[in-house]
Amino acid sequence: MKRWIITGMLAVLAGSGSYGPTAAVAQTGTASPERAFLNQYCVTCHNARARTGGLALDSLDPAHPGENAETWEKAVRKLRAGMMPPSGAPRPDRSVTDGFTAKLEAELDRWADAHPNPGSTALHRLNRNEYARVIRDLLSLDVDVSKLLPADDSAEGFDNVADVLRISPSLMDRYVSAAAQISRLAVGDASIGAATATYRSASGDGAGEIPLGTFGGLVVHHNFPLDGKYSFKVRGGGGVPYDNRVSKVEVTVNGEPVKVVEVGYYVTADFQLDMTAGPQTLGFALIDKDPQPIATTWKVPPNSVGPTTVAIAGPLSSTGPGDTPSRRRIFICKPQSASEELPCAKKILSTLARRAYRAPATDDDLEILLGFYQRGRNASGFDTGIQSGIERMLVSPRFVFRFEEEPAGLAAGAIFRVDDLELASRLSFFLWSSIPDDELLNLAVQGKLKDPAILEQQTLRMLNDPRSDALVKNFAGQWLYLREVKTAPAPVNGELRRAFERETEMLFQSILRENRNVLDLLNADYTFVNERLARHYGIPNIYGDHFRRVAIKDEARRGLLGQGSFLLVTSVADRTSPVARGKWILENLLGTAAPVPPPNVPALEESAGKNEPRSVRQQMEFHRRNAVCASCHKIMDPIGLSLENFDLVGKWRDADQGVVIDASGELVDGTKLNGVASLRKALLSRSDVFVTTMTEKLMTYGIGRSVHYYDQPTIRSIVRNAVQNDYRFSSIILGIVKSGPFQMRVKGSGGA
Repeated sequence: MKRWIITGMLAVLAGSGSYGPTAAVAQTGTASPERAFLNQYCVTCHNARARTGGLALDSLDPAHPGENAETWEKAVRKLRAGMMPPSGAPRPDRSVTDGFTAKLEAELDRWADAHPNPGSTALHRLNRNEYARVIRDLLSLDVDVSKLLPADDSAEGFDNVADVLRISPSLMDRYVSAAAQISRLAVGDASIGAATATYRSASGDGAGEIPLGTFGGLVVHHNFPLDGKYSFKVRGGGGVPYDNRVSKVEVTVNGEPVKVVEVGYYVTADFQLDMTAGPQTLGFALIDKDPQPIATTWKVPPNSVGPTTVAIAGPLSSTGPGDTPSRRRIFICKPQSASEELPCAKKILSTLARRAYRAPATDDDLEILLGFYQRGRNASGFDTGIQSGIERMLVSPRFVFRFEEEPAGLAAGAIFRVDDLELASRLSFFLWSSIPDDELLNLAVQGKLKDPAILEQQTLRMLNDPRSDALVKNFAGQWLYLREVKTAPAPVNGELRRAFERETEMLFQSILRENRNVLDLLNADYTFVNERLARHYGIPNIYGDHFRRVAIKDEARRGLLGQGSFLLVTSVADRTSPVARGKWILENLLGTAAPVPPPNVPALEESAGKNEPRSVRQQMEFHRRNAVCASCHKIMDPIGLSLENFDLVGKWRDADQGVVIDASGELVDGTKLNGVASLRKALLSRSDVFVTTMTEKLMTYGIGRSVHYYDQPTIRSIVRNAVQNDYRFSSIILGIVKSGPFQMRVKGSGGA
């Protein structure tokens, strides 16, 4: 059994590379401290004869780990996380293990300095989220890209990894169709047909925006493509079947009242309004005071009937394109005569192309765009010509892909620095998920961005820009599984799901905006709640939909481990999952792959008979009677079980199915656990591991490729520098931006 456990724990160290024949110990000398460490704690199983896990450490030289860097980097990861030696095996004091690991790291780093390898990223296609943000920044137009483009594949937990951003004829067709629709919306094409958009209060739209003095409702943000007449249907809800009451609802446009209508459980308000083209904020607020006490945890007070769904259709008729933000962005000149049209078109399209292509447009670029302009102009006038040029721009490979040219004179395998324009794109897509703005692009065109002082200044400027919220939505949203909150199987309503998601977003955002120590993600003594979430957590005296910062007095709720988002996405439909919670923490906070279960292992419910104990812990103990199951669960279960006081939706509990919660356990490294506070303390005792994991995740997201063993010396350097700056968020971002993998690449054998 013991040998099986050790095999399972160390199998990941086997790697796929070949192991060199370096002699481990000099024939005439005494073994080094590093060799003595291996002999005492590792080679009993990992020797040339036993090859447990396919690994023989007696044939590797710890004094020269660079010769087998991939294998030793895996060992370093396990040692730093406390996963080696395995549970039950002889284990040295932590200071001894840390000293051995530090020596390995120092030698690996020296090897990397002498043999640099910044890696190389594949051709990067704009993913769906990037596409939407680019359209917003290029054309001042917000579009729902989920209706235009399919979801992207992901790798290493992120959907911006270039290797999986493939292109196909069908996907290219979608880009072509999207370009046509977007260019028409941006210009205000008079031939745009009527379309319907539906907004529901359950989605959480407009949370915190209900007007003061009203009693529920919803706020929606809608882009009207043209000046004209639009149809509105406001449906009621919140009452009970056969309830024939109606309630008055005030309709506002950008905060100004325009109409009062009546809705009910069986009554739909159907009306039309003349609307101005462009983005507008519409409110639909219940203004009848309910005779019953109002439980404001619901958007629509119970026992009253208020607006729950709004459908907007149109334009039914139009009077023109209007003065929209997108038209103001596009039409930077307006020809007064036919002779002025072509110069104006050239100015418009060259200005847009410069930002769309992330570089000054060439003569060939303009010739293509002006050709499309001319055909549209000849067919239907100047505006249509511009629309045709923009449509062609949005399907150009220079727009859809982020090309990085390889110098022609370099041999394959040579290292080179990306040029300033490519560096500007790397930086803007890292921090904003979008194109460079004019300031960044101008510096790149001038060749100044490679200056370290200017690059640092621009990085900090961009971090302080509201567009860096892309790091919250796209980076944190994927790393912390926030995108899965909406679809997690546990039974919880949409409003609470949105509150879970928003709480964690705001915690991450506060660390970004205030440049805080990233360990606050684990140990923050504050959080963000609205009334609905505060009630769920048992925090008193919080009223209303808007989120506000509150101090945490309950030790259990500090940081991510006490937040509903994490606890929800690591549960199953009808119970908590200590395995899922343990696996999530191993992989996302400690950077250690969880053991892969052997085939045909029964599910938890299938492994317990009818007369078996009822609590999750007792079911897990029954499950672990299978020795094969026990070996993996010894790693994950203590982590997950320490969180059992939180139910599947993150509510605190003292018992599970009538059985008092036992949140005790022991980590692989022998650390005793008893509840969430002890788990948090254990994680913080290895704070460098958490910061390293976060840096790896940010690096993967920032360079758009998987992080490999040869990137680890760079990551260690970033973390060492960050600790000198109190692990502040900006120090990690700056470390990545200044690194070789971010600024350089290896020339491939087949061109760009």
